[in-house]
Amino acid sequence: MTAFGDFAPLCTNTPSYPWCNLFYRQLQRNASQILTGPSATPASAPVGINPKCGIPRLNHDGSISNVANIAACGVSVLFVVLLIVLCNRRKAAVGRIELRSFLTLYLLTLPLQLLSTGALLAQGSTALVVLTAVHAGMVAALFWTLLANAIVATQVVEDGTLSSLIPFGIFTILFLGVTTYVSLDIGLGVTQLIGGVESPPEALRNIPLFVLTSVWPAAAAFLYLVIMSYIVLRILNERRPMVYYLLAALLFVLSQLAFFLLGRVLCTASNQKVDGSFLATVLETAAVGVLYLAWKSITEESWDDEYYPS
Repeated sequence: MTAFGDFAPLCTNTPSYPWCNLFYRQLQRNASQILTGPSATPASAPVGINPKCGIPRLNHDGSISNVANIAACGVSVLFVVLLIVLCNRRKAAVGRIELRSFLTLYLLTLPLQLLSTGALLAQGSTALVVLTAVHAGMVAALFWTLLANAIVATQVVEDGTLSSLIPFGIFTILFLGVTTYVSLDIGLGVTQLIGGVESPPEALRNIPLFVLTSVWPAAAAFLYLVIMSYIVLRILNERRPMVYYLLAALLFVLSQLAFFLLGRVLCTASNQKVDGSFLATVLETAAVGVLYLAWKSITEESWDDEYYPS
């Protein structure tokens, strides 16, 4: 029976689920007999733990790696760089520095995602574990910066000042550091307190990692939408920007559905050539782009003076 914090269903049924890289190394050290089927050979094993369908590692079984998601990440990098440039040009806009930080963190997650899910590195390798751990840390920090942007938009503290940037930076570093440490502990087995093998080992249970990579992002995204809805509808008394925020939320939800529900379907249909990760990447990047449009729409000069006086 699946319990809270179990990664086994995700690592078996969801192709290219990156955090499974950590548990592969954990099982390799402590319960290697559990690794069977496609996971039995580290040199060719796909991302996952005994996955029902997965893309084999590059140059094994005719694999060209997770090329669709690699391409999606590459295009997304160029798109997000453009968003950062456009953000920098709006020097007087409220929350510019904080939004730029969010976009920069999202930009950094893309090459990490490419490497942790691209079927390029051998399962169980230290390089893959470290890159996956940093990726997990970046994701947790990214969703803090998303929520922080909503908090800054309330003008509880003035954006761009030390009173805003210091807590913004401290919590970003904390989420990054704590999540990366938890992830490294699972993969490398530094301690038994956080990264130790749970019973039964095949459950792949780790509650701290589950909270930081699944519960926290969902909660942060929900709170962001609630706060921004209040600002747009109650403070700004506008409806047009709300369309952008709802569209961004829809795109984000669709990205998760594509990843978790379509991944195995596409993997099977394509004979292990592609999965849902590339669709998820495209939709997530589209959501980020729409968030930029939403921010731009609520920081027009005519609103800045009326609602955010200096």
